[in-house]
Amino acid sequence: MNVKPKIVVLGIFVADTAYRAERQPRMGETILGTSFVLGPGGKGSNQSVAAAMAGGDVTIISRLGRDAFADIARATWARAGVVPSVTEDPDSYTGAAYIFIENATGNNAIIVAAGAAGRISVADVEERAALIGGASVFITQLEQPIPSAKRALEIARAGGAKTILNPAPAATLGDDILALCDYVTPNESEAEGLTGLPVTTVAEAEKAADALLDRGVGAVIITLGEKGALYRDRTRSVHVPVIGAGPVVETTGAGDAFNGGFAVALGEGRDVVDAVRFGCATAGISVTRAGTAPAMPSRDEIEALLARS
Repeated sequence: MNVKPKIVVLGIFVADTAYRAERQPRMGETILGTSFVLGPGGKGSNQSVAAAMAGGDVTIISRLGRDAFADIARATWARAGVVPSVTEDPDSYTGAAYIFIENATGNNAIIVAAGAAGRISVADVEERAALIGGASVFITQLEQPIPSAKRALEIARAGGAKTILNPAPAATLGDDILALCDYVTPNESEAEGLTGLPVTTVAEAEKAADALLDRGVGAVIITLGEKGALYRDRTRSVHVPVIGAGPVVETTGAGDAFNGGFAVALGEGRDVVDAVRFGCATAGISVTRAGTAPAMPSRDEIEALLARS
């Protein structure tokens, strides 16, 4: 690989504040927790780190406040080699997520306050039209305002970039947005939210994928957790099994790892099914480690796992 593919990501950064305790407090109550972790989060940020670690030339478009959490964002991107194209918003704050984790079960409850990134505007996107249109691959999600994501997809499509929409968190989307997407990459619950169809098996995933193809999407990749991923377009359907790298420690961020790895392989011109395998290997390594951005594997680690698989 001589030239790194140019990947542009539109998305948000939030600082993940994760608390563990026996249970959640009731209103008005204070309880003692058993642990606390502060780390980088936000789907767009996680995906940009994954893509940079996997070998891409990556730029993230976002908004940050001027505060200590913004410093975490910039340090996270610098370590991975992600170039920020960021609007500083002194009238807001860098986003944060409250994550409660129940000790006994590992179940979680989450509140996300997007802060400055919730104000990513169409104007922010249009100011970066040359950057977006000049990408090999453009990725966005649904944590920032949908009109901004749609405008970015329009610019990317007009510039000839391959477009990926990771429709997370699940939201109601018009066919006009879906028609701008070369690839849509929902997980099982997001695919169900978009189509109204259950997705618990590969066969059900194929039906949901067909429903999205009928709405104008170029191709659909449904990530299926321990079942791997389903790739489906109008001419072929391929189930790519999970590519395991060891015992699972934490699945948070696995979808972001997949999207970042997939985008890089796609930008390098690999066959799309090979790119899905590359994404699965990226995710397969990430789940063997704690955290989201800090768990993203290097290019060498991904290639080594693929060689063994």
